[in-house]
Formats: sequence, C-alpha cells, structure tokens
Amino acid sequence: MIRPFALADISQIYELGSYFGDNFAKTNNLEEIYQDKYTKILVYEDNGQIIAFLMYTELLESIDIIDIIVAKDYQRKKIASCLLDYMISGMPDTVKLITLEVRVSNLPAINLYQKFGFKVYSVRKKYYKDEDAYLMGRKVEK
Repeated sequence: MIRPFALADISQIYELGSYFGDNFAKTNNLEEIYQDKYTKILVYEDNGQIIAFLMYTELLESIDIIDIIVAKDYQRKKIASCLLDYMISGMPDTVKLITLEVRVSNLPAINLYQKFGFKVYSVRKKYYKDEDAYLMGRKVEK
C-alpha cells in the first residue's frame, strides 16, 4: 500500500534511510518535513512495515525527487516504479517539470528513470563528493 507518511512512520523511515547512508538522519529532520507543505514523503507499506519511500519537493511548476529508497530484500520488485507512478499520477496539473540527481554509477536507478521518460540534462561534477551525478529531468505533458 502506498500512502503519505505519518508521524508514526518516522522511526521506520530513519531506519530505512540509514541503510543507504549514515547522513540520512543528519540531513533530514522528518518532524520538520511533516510540517513542510512543499516536501512530501510517500511510503510503501507491506504488512505494517515500511519497505520503501519516495521523498520529493513540490513547487508550483516543478517537482524535485530527493530520494527513492527501497529495502534491499525488496529491490527489483517494481516497488520504486509503483512509487514513481503514484507520485506522477497524483501530482497537480500545474507541474511542468520533474527533476532529480542520480549517481552516474547507479545504473538500475538510471534505467528506471529512463523508463519513466527522464533524460540526462547535465553532469554535476563531484556532486556526491567522490562521484559525479546526472541531472535528469522529465517535462510533463498534459
């Protein structure tokens, strides 16, 4: 089941985020994000356990995807695709562009984004300190 995150989900989101980098809790105050009208988190829940989430910011004409994190045991099961599809299908009509940054070495994520119509627009040198990132985007046609 996909749904917006709730305050009760915070510990599970921190735990899942920590699997993919020890900076997640340092750089994301989920209590503040819960109150923020621009930053949103969708969670993918299975039997009461959050196994994935998608964090993004939504402004008038654009969405910037911050993170898509799927628990290791659930990767390659189309969960990230479901989250992206859910976000795209529910976004406001005013959105004209969706952007994100992704490590140049993260081929599974790049392939996923390309399936959703994202294209590489530029390279951000040393974006991840030790690695470059692609800036990818997708124009939204209504």
